[in-house]
Parts: sequence; C-alpha cells; structure tokens
Amino acid sequence: MSSDTSATGSANRATMSDPGYRAFLLLRVVFTAAPILFGLDKFFGLLTDWTEYLAPWIDDIVPGTAEQAMYAVGVVEIVAGITVAVVPGFGGWLVAAWLAGIIVNLLTGPGFHDVALRDFGLLAGAVALALLASRYAPARRSRSSY
Repeated sequence: MSSDTSATGSANRATMSDPGYRAFLLLRVVFTAAPILFGLDKFFGLLTDWTEYLAPWIDDIVPGTAEQAMYAVGVVEIVAGITVAVVPGFGGWLVAAWLAGIIVNLLTGPGFHDVALRDFGLLAGAVALALLASRYAPARRSRSSY
C-alpha cells in the first residue's frame, strides 16, 4: 500500500505547496489574531460599545456590571486566541464553543441576528481549523512514548 505524499512532500511533513496546509495556516493566524484583538478591544472600546451586545438575561445572572462582564469576555477571548496559537486543535474547538455561546447570547438578546449569522460562519471556520489541525498540527507525544 502506498501513501500519498504528493501534497505534503513526505508522509509526516507539510509544505506550502499543499493547499490544505495553507488553509490550516490561514485559519490558525486568523483565529489567533481575531480573538486577541477583539478581546483587547473589550478593554478599550474602540470598535463599539460591547455592552450593547450582552443579552439582558445574561447581564442579570453574571455578577457585576455589563462592562465588567465584557472585561471577563475580553480575557477569555485573549486566552482563546493564545490557545489557538499554541495548540490549534484544542484552540479551534475552544473558539467554536465560545462562538456558540456568543450566538446564543445574540439570538436571545437585543436583536443582533445578523451578527449571530456571521458568527455562525466564524464557528464553521473554527471547526475547520480544529479538523485541519488533526492532520497538520497533531498532538505532541510525550517523551516517554518514544
């Protein structure tokens, strides 16, 4: 049985000639940078007033103010972006789960259904990243397994 090495150059090494690898790298960069940048903006508010996007029922159950909730959201988003950079397989699923939560918030909140639809597209991209990571960034084995 022969293995297909034309796309990756070898059975274990991806190259830039492999479109799947390039897609993986693109998604990894985007899902590293975007959550970090959106997370940082929760502290600076340059893009929007993020508290407007918080569903009232969520604001009612989280401690503190809506602004403080957005600070916590910012921290989670920064951590998610860093996780994608370091462990893209897990990070992709983490971002997808976070986006699912955002979608629920948007669909049950103040009527940002268009943003929820856009975030569903982002969720699909995060899942694609996680799936591609299983091929292009497999989990590292511990030294004891060598």
